[in-house]
Amino acid sequence: MKVAELRAALNSGAFDERFCYIYGTAAVAAQKERYARALDAFEALYGSDRDAAFYSVAGRSELSGNHTDHNHGCVIAASIDLDIIAVAAPRADAVIRIQSEGFPEDVVDLAAYTAPKKERFERSDALIAGMAAGFRKEGFAVGGFDAYTTSNVLKGSGISSSAAFEDMVGNILNYIYNEGKISNVEIAKLAQYAENVFFGKPCGLMDQVACAVGGIVAIDFADPKQPVIEQVNFDITGAGYNLCIVNTGGNHADLTGDYASVPAEMKAVAAQFGKPVLREVEEEKVLAALPELRGKVGDRAVLRALHFYAENRRVAAQKAALKAGDLKAFFELVIASGRSSFCYLQNVYTTKNPAEQGLSLALCLAERALAGKVAAWRVHGGGFAGTIQAFVPNEAVEAFRAQMDAAFGKGACMVLRIRPVGATRI
Repeated sequence: MKVAELRAALNSGAFDERFCYIYGTAAVAAQKERYARALDAFEALYGSDRDAAFYSVAGRSELSGNHTDHNHGCVIAASIDLDIIAVAAPRADAVIRIQSEGFPEDVVDLAAYTAPKKERFERSDALIAGMAAGFRKEGFAVGGFDAYTTSNVLKGSGISSSAAFEDMVGNILNYIYNEGKISNVEIAKLAQYAENVFFGKPCGLMDQVACAVGGIVAIDFADPKQPVIEQVNFDITGAGYNLCIVNTGGNHADLTGDYASVPAEMKAVAAQFGKPVLREVEEEKVLAALPELRGKVGDRAVLRALHFYAENRRVAAQKAALKAGDLKAFFELVIASGRSSFCYLQNVYTTKNPAEQGLSLALCLAERALAGKVAAWRVHGGGFAGTIQAFVPNEAVEAFRAQMDAAFGKGACMVLRIRPVGATRI
């Protein structure tokens, strides 16, 4: 639609049913205002005589499987009702312009930026160029577009702002130039390619899949080219619980080395057995070779490998618990996952700055606040800084929110809804 037509449709309620499905009934009015502001910003920047559309990509919450995907392990994740939205319109040339609210505009000439540039690593324009290159690599159509985006998927919050942004670029290219025929799983794979090759970050695939696919998903990455993705139909909100994410205020920006060390050390253990990833090495072989491994790769690498094996078993048990509706068992395993991450994976704080331990403090406060309740808490996302996750009973959520906000600032505790849709055109 032209911009004026899109605004009229929004104001008339044409998208209300869609907003209700994605965000929940109570959020429809607020989302209409949010999309209207985005449309106004797009028009001011890129003009009114444009064939524009609305797009949305979810943030994600990892429910189980902390740092397993990059070694072809198993995870459970969910899309959440914090998202990045966009108003986008095609261009006649091969230039992509994206104005993300609060950031400088990215301008990428797809004809010129076709290969990775080390000097552009860890920049958003590298992700844009990487997504376009990935599309070309797979034989998909690409072209220019203008887009205005706004996001409540907070950077450095562990709910995957970078993955949501990558998926959004692919989402827009999919609908404008490929008739929406590319699956969200394929878009997620291309997003991982963009982040690995053009952005310079050796991430796994879980974040991109969870943001793109939607709902609760169990993912087995034994074959990362064809991950087995299973929808898990369980309504945590309907069971009387809130999924709370507590932002401790830390930022991931300077922690690339910490993140990179986790997959690298796990793979170093696997390499001792002539394999590229831990999923291809039997746990018993690792245990039998402990003296040699300690000398060659170090104790932390061994601990991280043992976390990987135990976490894979927990994922299977948690998936079974959700399917059976056994929340008590699921929560016990959530806590066990968090403790393994703290003790063995060691991603709750960075050794570069041990005096700053926001995640450790948040986990301590959550354990105190939820003592005696059927509930759970754990480190959330990549770790080292950012957020924790907690499953809090409805009757306890306001007290929990108050305690966390008192420690980390007003609005630090986000009470979320798992949404059924990942990457989509509205």
